[in-house]
Amino acid sequence: MRVIGLMSGTSYDAIDAAAAELTLEGEDLTLRPLGMVSEAYDGALGEALAAALPPVATTLAEVCRLDTLIGQAFAAAAVRADRELCGGGAELVASHGQTVYHWVEDGRAHGTLQLGQPAWIAEATGLPVVADFRPRDIAAGGQGAPLVSLVDLLWLRGRAGTPVALNLGGIANLTAPDGTAFDSGPGCALVDVAVRGLTGGRLNYDMDGALAARGTVHEPLLDRLLAEPYYALPAPKTTGKE
Repeated sequence: MRVIGLMSGTSYDAIDAAAAELTLEGEDLTLRPLGMVSEAYDGALGEALAAALPPVATTLAEVCRLDTLIGQAFAAAAVRADRELCGGGAELVASHGQTVYHWVEDGRAHGTLQLGQPAWIAEATGLPVVADFRPRDIAAGGQGAPLVSLVDLLWLRGRAGTPVALNLGGIANLTAPDGTAFDSGPGCALVDVAVRGLTGGRLNYDMDGALAARGTVHEPLLDRLLAEPYYALPAPKTTGKE
């Protein structure tokens, strides 16, 4: 089965579409990567999305509008991935959507909201679409994130010592070999904003960490950031831009 996966992280800069061929033989599931394409959000949509994210207030009308526009953008990425990576032979699309809010109280996730209406993807591709992964995990008692840890565990299995996987996404997350996984704190969501500000908009992100590698640690600022109460909370825990 050829499957397309769609994802846009909390940096909300682009939609990534990855394709893979899955083969089930007995109890063994084999995944063969077919490639990945990336579609940047157009300027107007990116600006509208940024203007609606916490802590900025928004309206239900704007949420509805963004749900449609992001869904259409995801649909276009899926059509492209099917054409370029699957030769028109994709059989299923899995869409994460665009996270815009993560509701956490008393150390527990109670809800999460991803925009990007899956119906637009289904209509554009003619394929079945699976979505709402995070709400399903929360309903089952989980935190809704990080989902990438399911794959990280496969990479860590059998390695010597006590390795961990650290994903520097918009929100950074960590996976340990025992299955413990949690959001460790902000990542590129803040870094990208700093890069745009420091370069006057010339750069949108720090390619390969080149700017950071040339810098030095600002200890007072680091101490102020590490005073954030979130870091003292026990795992598992999740957070977002809010």
